[in-house]
Amino acid sequence: MRRQTLVDVRSVERSDAAAWLRLRLALWPEGSAAEHGRDIEDFFAQRAVEPQAVLIADDLNGRQVGIAELSIRPCAEGCQTNRVAYLEGWFVVPEARRQGVGRALVEAAEKWARAQGCRELASDTQPDNGEGIAAHQAIGFTEVGTIRCYRKEL
Repeated sequence: MRRQTLVDVRSVERSDAAAWLRLRLALWPEGSAAEHGRDIEDFFAQRAVEPQAVLIADDLNGRQVGIAELSIRPCAEGCQTNRVAYLEGWFVVPEARRQGVGRALVEAAEKWARAQGCRELASDTQPDNGEGIAAHQAIGFTEVGTIRCYRKEL
C-alpha cells in the first residue's frame, strides 16, 4: 500500500520565482544565480523554448520542496513516438525525500504530458547519481541506456 503524500503539486507562478531559483540552484549548482534567474524570467515572459511547463510541490506548511521542469522533444532515447514529454529537471529537497514528493511531481508531469498528447515520458540522470537512478526506478522508469558525451575544442 502506497503512503498518502501530503503535498500539493501545481504549476509554478511568478510569486514562486525565489523558491524556484533556490530549487534550481540546488539541482544545477554549476549554473549561477544570475543565469538561472534569467531562465526563470524568460519562462514567465514566455521567451523560453524550454522548459514548457514547471511544476512545484508545496508541503503542508506551504514550503516549496520540489520542482519538475518539463518539455516536449521530437525524440528521446528508447522512445517510440515523435512527441515525447521530457522531465528536464526533477528535484526534491533532501529533507522531503522518501515521502512521495518526487512521485507526486512525476504523476503531475504524466498528467501534463497526456494533456499535451504525449504517450511517453522520458528523463535522464548522471550515471554516477545513485539517488537519481533509484528515484527513477522506484516510480517506474525503465533504464534504456547509458550515454557518454564528449567534446573537442576547435
